[in-house]
Amino acid sequence: MHVTGTVPPSAPAPRETPAAHTPAEDPTGNSGRHARRFGLPVATALVMGNIIGGGIFLLPASVAPYGTVSLVAFGVLTVGAIALALVFGRLAERNPSTGGPYVYAREAFGDFAGFLAAWAYWITTWVSNAALAVAAVGYLDVLIPVNGHRWTACLAALALQWLPALANFAGTRYVGAVQVVATVLKFVPLLLVAVGGLFFFDPRNLGPFHEGGGSTIGAVSAAAAILLFSYLGVESAAVSAGEVKDARRNVGRATVIGTTGAALVYLLGTLSVFGTVAHDRLVKSTAPFSDAVNAMFGGSWGGWAVALAALVSMTGCLNGWTLLSAQTPYAAARDGLFPAAFARRRRGVPTFGVAVTVVLASLLTVYNYTSGSAKVFEVLVLVTTFTATVPYLLATAAQIFHLVSGRRERVDRARLVRDAVVAGGAAAFSLWLVAGAGYAAVYQGVLFLFAGVLVYAVMAARRSRAAA
Repeated sequence: MHVTGTVPPSAPAPRETPAAHTPAEDPTGNSGRHARRFGLPVATALVMGNIIGGGIFLLPASVAPYGTVSLVAFGVLTVGAIALALVFGRLAERNPSTGGPYVYAREAFGDFAGFLAAWAYWITTWVSNAALAVAAVGYLDVLIPVNGHRWTACLAALALQWLPALANFAGTRYVGAVQVVATVLKFVPLLLVAVGGLFFFDPRNLGPFHEGGGSTIGAVSAAAAILLFSYLGVESAAVSAGEVKDARRNVGRATVIGTTGAALVYLLGTLSVFGTVAHDRLVKSTAPFSDAVNAMFGGSWGGWAVALAALVSMTGCLNGWTLLSAQTPYAAARDGLFPAAFARRRRGVPTFGVAVTVVLASLLTVYNYTSGSAKVFEVLVLVTTFTATVPYLLATAAQIFHLVSGRRERVDRARLVRDAVVAGGAAAFSLWLVAGAGYAAVYQGVLFLFAGVLVYAVMAARRSRAAA
């Protein structure tokens, strides 16, 4: 990783490790006809495509058990997501390097904080990929019956993970192309439901405002913890900053535009589904957008069209997430904080990281289907909510560190008050999400983090021995 700008005294000097072997035509693994840097449109598509993946197509059914109070959670979550987007944009202006939260945490607080950000983010990505593939099977079942048999559904989920991985192995040129096509195609059914559904809106379908026991604030927090899984991706452009043209300018713009656009689609889409599908049916739905179109126009043709679009959307999301899952370990490996194999790069893509990620996600998918418990993945989704907040909080803390330090080369004094308010809001938002994830998710998430501490100990010992 090449760190630009002046490194604060508290941060260690960047450690460059020898680049892994790549083809002779491409000594850095970052060029060639199959590697291509992203412009603003593709970077924005990467953000929107990674945020609007399986999330929007499953969210209405996921939050329906909480009642329409979940729409309040949507509003709060949207404000927090945009605050994070603004923070990532400002941080990328200072350091437009591949790695995103990892780069920002390490630069501000040193190796250990950087490693924790990278480790937690890596866990988030491959667990999310497994969950997304399993969710996509619900829409595939609308087109081709696969859910009737456990192993048929499992094989379908595995295929949905490996196809995007193959696109990644082909190079960033193909990753970008798939991302743009998938992002464009997914908006047709989303806009159909989000806008058209308002004309078929029936308030009687909404159900209760707050269903179940407990306080309203507790319900909002619990719903937000689930909703965050579908907002993951706000950091996409920052994580891939090294592949973005004019990153200092375009990463922030792509992040804010992509996050805002995704939030509008989320809010309108969920509201329309709530108003077109009866509440008792929505709670049990595995394809709520298909149910909404069928309720709007009758028959089943609309549901098939939406299911096909959902599969395209989820495949595009898996395509982008597979790239992100390898980018952060790549940046950490270049600094000697992850095994050196993760620094192998071919055609602009960290191929070893992609391979390890898809294998781990595949194993988790098989476990999901063999365990026989639908709640296994609900727990894992909440665990990823916790692990995602670790790099988010560390990145936000890095922004606060720069603002409080008062160093002129790091702070735009004309924007100091605004940046401080945004960073404070993003930090409070991240802490709130940790609380909303619940005791069990935090407990299990901490176990994942502690396992990473052991990995860090081994890597630190190797670096110390090599330096001796």
